[in-house]
Amino acid sequence: MNAEEMVADLVSALDLERIEENLFRGRNTGEGFHRLFGGQVIAQALVAASRTVADDRPPHSLHAYFMREGDHSVPVVYQVERDRDGKSFSTRRVIAIQHGRPIFNLAASFQVEEKGLEHQFDMPDVPGPETLISDMDWRLQFADQIPQAALERFLQERPIEFRRVDPSIPGSGARPPQQNIWFKAIAPVPDDAALHRCMLAYASDMTLLSTSERPHNIAWWDEAMQIASLDHALWFHAPFRIDDWLLYVQESPRSSGARGFNRGLIYDRSGVLVASVTQEGLIRKRDLA
Repeated sequence: MNAEEMVADLVSALDLERIEENLFRGRNTGEGFHRLFGGQVIAQALVAASRTVADDRPPHSLHAYFMREGDHSVPVVYQVERDRDGKSFSTRRVIAIQHGRPIFNLAASFQVEEKGLEHQFDMPDVPGPETLISDMDWRLQFADQIPQAALERFLQERPIEFRRVDPSIPGSGARPPQQNIWFKAIAPVPDDAALHRCMLAYASDMTLLSTSERPHNIAWWDEAMQIASLDHALWFHAPFRIDDWLLYVQESPRSSGARGFNRGLIYDRSGVLVASVTQEGLIRKRDLA
């Protein structure tokens, strides 16, 4: 598929089928490469929750837990609970189901837009995306260092492009637990603010967990490691476009107990902090003996 087709395919995957009043079904994207991609489930669950809330109440936060590994071969069913609709806020819970069992749950809060006090951290001074190597060129540059079993997934084309300020390959040496990465959709996205938020939720699960791997010189294809997202939280602060460059400022303050804790700040090109993310993931050494 070309760039427009890949983005259109993701947009289509986020247009859930309504089965019943509070029940939705979503098809799976190609991201994850035969594994169900966590960002897809987060984004589709947010779509399901949003479909049950008035349009004048955009989401401001979500908190999610991954409970079971998903099955890429079957669709995911999303069951929405309408917990509360107040004067300013609405709250929803979503359970993602496959084979009759919950694999993921999400709580999301929605708020009527209003003015308030404002402050933010400044965006770091980093090179612009136009000066950096493209994601595919970066992958091709290191393709000969990737195990054959992981190479096809490593070279997989995606509807989201990333440009890394530090384009080093995982497993090539220990590095500080920070990274700055520009990202955007690879083709224009329709003018629908809700769609842009859901696509940001999709992209926010990419690259973040790897921040906690950097000091330990490990990579996701290392058979000695068990690596998976455990939970994910996302806060929306300001409007943005997913088809314009966004800077993902990532750090991992702590890893312990076979878990890596990560957090990220997402800025638009003008320096406005548009979203914040936290995630904890499993980074467990397997006993291969």
